[in-house]
Amino acid sequence: MRFSPLFSGSSGNCSVVSTDKTNILIDAGMTGKAITSALMDVDVDPADINAIVVTHEHSDHIKAIGILSRKFDVPVYANEGTWKAMAPFIGDIAMRNIRTFVTGQDFYVGDVDLTPFPTSHDAAEPVGYCFSNKGKRIVYMTDTGRVTERLFEKASGADLLFLESNHDVDMLKNGFYPYPLKKRILSDKGHLSNDAAAETVKKLYTTGVRRVILAHLSRENNTEPIAYGAVRGALLESGVSEREVFLAVAHRDRVTGVFEL
Repeated sequence: MRFSPLFSGSSGNCSVVSTDKTNILIDAGMTGKAITSALMDVDVDPADINAIVVTHEHSDHIKAIGILSRKFDVPVYANEGTWKAMAPFIGDIAMRNIRTFVTGQDFYVGDVDLTPFPTSHDAAEPVGYCFSNKGKRIVYMTDTGRVTERLFEKASGADLLFLESNHDVDMLKNGFYPYPLKKRILSDKGHLSNDAAAETVKKLYTTGVRRVILAHLSRENNTEPIAYGAVRGALLESGVSEREVFLAVAHRDRVTGVFEL
């Protein structure tokens, strides 16, 4: 499998998982033009997208879902709660392209086995995903205010983990956001902080996780060096050297790269 974060952050989110036979878009929270261009940058023809899978209905995840589905005749997969919440905002989708899954039950798109799992976020029925192919597993876990034991189990042993590291707590608390928004972000239904991501990666290292991409960074309350430093520092403090864990940060506004398993 190949994994390419195209955009990841509070301004918009979209990634693609690919094999030689299948291309799956995860969310589509930028403009259709931006996503199409980014796909071409990672050598994926937008006309070859086999599915769009949705994590939840917030605008930074669904902005171009309807546009891409209509233009390229792409099936859209979401659970019932997300479909109900996002339907008024994405325009008409052809009936043949409306696909509903049950959270917790796996399904196939081409040769990729997907398992959606519940996350802790202030959305109708938010999920993350496990993508499996030929014994390799990618875990996509963003937009969650906490990592429950169930989420930890889903990410254990992943060959590649795409994990939210949304904000630096001090930057958020001392920033210009109004108090209700700060409270929401810091809550168990909000977003994962750098410190929480660091603790999660430390624990997951003991399960065999060796490749991690930090994701969904806030534009106002985080920076790539701060997020990277928090997680790398926590690993080093626990005795894990830089050579033992590959760590990267997904760019908010451009393609990060192609990661092959």
